[in-house]
This record gives sequence, C-alpha cells and structure tokens, in this order.
Amino acid sequence: MAQWDLTRKIIPYLDRHLVFPVLLNPSLSEIYKPEDVQLALYDLAKSTDLVDYTLDLYGKVFPGQPVPKEFTAKRAATLSSIERLQQEAQAVLHVIENPEVAQSLRQDKIRNLEYLKDTYGLTLEQISALYSFGQLQYSIGNYSLAGDYLYHFRILSTSAPLVLSSQWGKFASDLLVGNWDNALDELQGLREAVDAGGVTGPSGGALAQLQSRTWLLHWSLFLCFQHPEGRTLLLDLFLSSAYLNTIQTSCPWILRYLAAAAIISRKTAVTSSSRTVRGSLLQIVRIVQAEEYQYSDPITKFLQELYCEFDFDSAQKYLGEAEIVLGNDFFLADFKDEFMENARFIISETYIRIHQKIDIGDLSARLGLSQAEGEKWIVNLIRDTRVGTEAKIDLEKNVVTTNRSHPSVYQAVIEKTRGLARRTQDLSIDMNRRANAELTSGEGNNEKENKGKSV
Repeated sequence: MAQWDLTRKIIPYLDRHLVFPVLLNPSLSEIYKPEDVQLALYDLAKSTDLVDYTLDLYGKVFPGQPVPKEFTAKRAATLSSIERLQQEAQAVLHVIENPEVAQSLRQDKIRNLEYLKDTYGLTLEQISALYSFGQLQYSIGNYSLAGDYLYHFRILSTSAPLVLSSQWGKFASDLLVGNWDNALDELQGLREAVDAGGVTGPSGGALAQLQSRTWLLHWSLFLCFQHPEGRTLLLDLFLSSAYLNTIQTSCPWILRYLAAAAIISRKTAVTSSSRTVRGSLLQIVRIVQAEEYQYSDPITKFLQELYCEFDFDSAQKYLGEAEIVLGNDFFLADFKDEFMENARFIISETYIRIHQKIDIGDLSARLGLSQAEGEKWIVNLIRDTRVGTEAKIDLEKNVVTTNRSHPSVYQAVIEKTRGLARRTQDLSIDMNRRANAELTSGEGNNEKENKGKSV
C-alpha cells in the first residue's frame, strides 16, 4: 500500500511539529520499515528544541553509541533562552494583564502602543519578547503556553509579517493541543489574511500567495477531520474557486480528502444541506475526472467508475481497495466504517436510479452484504431517502421496482445554474481586487513621477 500513502507528499507542506503525529501513526510502521520511521522522527526532532525527546530517539536509532556533546550544549542554550525570554515576557504580561490596562486598550494598535509606552514605559521591542518567548515555547513542545503568548503579541504588535507569523503559530498550537473551536477561528482569520494578500513568502506576490494557500489546505486537514462540522467546512473551503485552483495547480493529491469528505457527508436527510452535499459530490466527480492525469487513487477511481462509467463491478473492486487505503491514512482512518456505509448508500442510490427492476440478491452482493443484510439495507434506503417516492420493494419476488419521473425543464435549468450566482460573485470580487491593485499601483507611479518632476 506504499503506492497510495501520501505521507511523503504531505510532509513538505506541514510545520515540523505537525509532522510528529503523522509519523507516529501506527499504520505507517506497517507500510515502511519501523527503523526507517524512527530515523525520520529523529531527523525531524533534532532540528527542534525537543532535546529530551531527541535524545530518546537517538538511543533507539543508534543503540549503544555515546550521546554527542552538541545535545548537552543545545540543552544549556535552550534553558538559558527560556530563563531570559521568560523574564522579558513576564514583564510585559504583568502590565497588559492588569484589569485597568485591559479596559484602557482599544482597537487602534498605534494608540495602544503610545498608551503603554507613555504610561508604563513598554516599547515595541519589549512587546516583541512575547513573540520570541511564544516561538520558543512552541519549539520545546509547550503548545498551549505558546498559543497564549502569540495571541497577546498579535493583539499589540503593528508588524504585519510577525502578526501573520503569530497567526500561523497560534493555529498550529491549537491543532496540536486539540482546541478545535479556537483552531476554526484561527483558520478563518488566516484564510482572510492570505486571501487579502498577506503571505509568508519574502517576495510576496501571486506565487507566495499560492504557497500560503497550499500550506493552509494541508494544515486544515487536521481540523476538518476532527471538528464535528469539519467535513462540511472542508467542502466549503476546498471547493471555493481560489483553493480549488490551488489544489489543481500544486497539490492534486488533496482530491482524496475532498472526495472522502463528500462521500462521508452524503447520507443525510432530505434538506437543503443534503442537496448542497449532492451538488458538491457531482462537482467533485467532474474535477476528479478532469484531474485523473495528475492524480488518482482507489477513492477517486471509485467515484469515477460509479458516476462516469456506471461500472458497478469496477466500483465495487475500487471500494475494496479504498477500505485498505482509508485504514492506513492518518486523517481518514477513524472514518473508515462511516465511509463504507455511505459508499454503499451512493452505490444503492445510483443502482436504483438507473434500473427499473433490481434483484435484491444481486444488489446485496454488489454491496458486499448477505441476503438478509441486503434486504434490511434496501428497506432502510427506500424509507429514509428520497428514492422512496420512486421505488417499491416486493419481498415475495425479492425485487425492487422503480417508477422514475423526469424533472421539468425549469427544474433542470435551476439545477444547472445553482452555483452560477456564487461563481459570478467570486469573479466580481476578484476583478474588483485586481482593479484596486492596479489603481493603487498607478497612483504610486504617478506620485513618483510628480516627485521626480518637482526635483
């Protein structure tokens, strides 16, 4: 199953500390040699300030060998930095955590800095100690405390690059401690910052924005498969035009998680949200089909065979392979049973919709169920979903008969144009943003010309 493992593709787009839980996935030692996984963990840890953990891994990777002296020196340097930065950061926290100070602070950061400097003598350099200490706490694995310091720094600092960096750090800290609600807020804030042009690349521009969106897609996987509403959030984020373009351009393997999220979310009640999920699933099928030349796996092939080729035998074959892929995937392993149940649901739904008479035994075999399990499954399917108005079950003949009614022309037009308003709005926003950027650039050039003329 190493050919379907995405660990090597995902790691380059994660922070080092986010890689640890991925490499500690037990199924990874079944795909690769355990000693290779241990070596990868050691190479990862030695570049952080997790000195004790690195020493433990060193003993496992190089048993019996003496500990290098560089670790002792690194431990001493780390302890010294912790003591120094803690004193500097505590001096700032002692002021800003004062209730009177907290009440005096406003939304205007410049006025807040002037107030803190005039009243308490706090300078911007001293406030930057919050960032440095938070960064150090993150590096030594104290993620909860790191998130607190980075949050306080972000409230006060006027340095755009450091504020954006602290947002990434706070987001990673919330992910690592499992604070999913706060992580969701950070994700939304980061998305707004990146979409507005805030990037982490040194040169900025479209390429740096593409890289930032790529990182955000990968980091958000931790949240989207842990938060109760994560799958719906994933569909909303990944199917937005900017992030869908990012997937198609730089990380097509993310289509696995997009397809899996759509399938997991498919079995819902007949509501407006279910129609949205169904529309998302059909949109994903078209995307998967178009991007097959770049990426495919049993999960995406299952959708292609089912919705494009209507080949139920091939779909069943790929579904069996997809079950193994899901069991070995760090993000999807906990959803394997839910995925399989929903996959059987869409197989049944599709099969019933294209046949007028269905043998229950044959459909049960295609679902990998016994005759009794298949009968129960189909009865529940007809009762709980909208195919119930079109299908009837005859237990005496052991068949299901369907009476399909074709939608009106008006309904067909509505379905075809359902997403047109959103796409038009996205295009309008993008055009306005570009126009404003060109206008700002033009004003800057005119200002430079006028200054040159005056000189």
